[in-house]
Amino acid sequence: QVQLVESGGGLVQAGGSLRLSCAASGRTFGIYAMGWFRQAPGKEREFVVAITWDAGSTNYADSVQGRFTISRDNAKNMVYLQMNSLKPEDTAAYYCAAQPVTSTEFDYWGQGTQVTVSS
Repeated sequence: QVQLVESGGGLVQAGGSLRLSCAASGRTFGIYAMGWFRQAPGKEREFVVAITWDAGSTNYADSVQGRFTISRDNAKNMVYLQMNSLKPEDTAAYYCAAQPVTSTEFDYWGQGTQVTVSS
């Protein structure tokens, strides 16, 4: 089992920045990749970005490419999401997720942190 706890959400004006953090604990040695997803009210959850735990390879959604940056600190079992040039449409609950090496899915999820971007 892997436990994930997000932090860093809040209210920011359009054009501003926020940094989300995700702390992983438990069987972190079994993680293949970490990802961030988001869900806005009335919409389905959508993929934002993912990073492989060992190699650090990244994959971004087109909507955040060039504005968001994912990073990880393996020694601290932390994943970060730096969000710049925020737009009102980035408003959503942001979730950290972990994909085990034994799975093709993100099986572990945090409780989410709210990001609200005002215009």
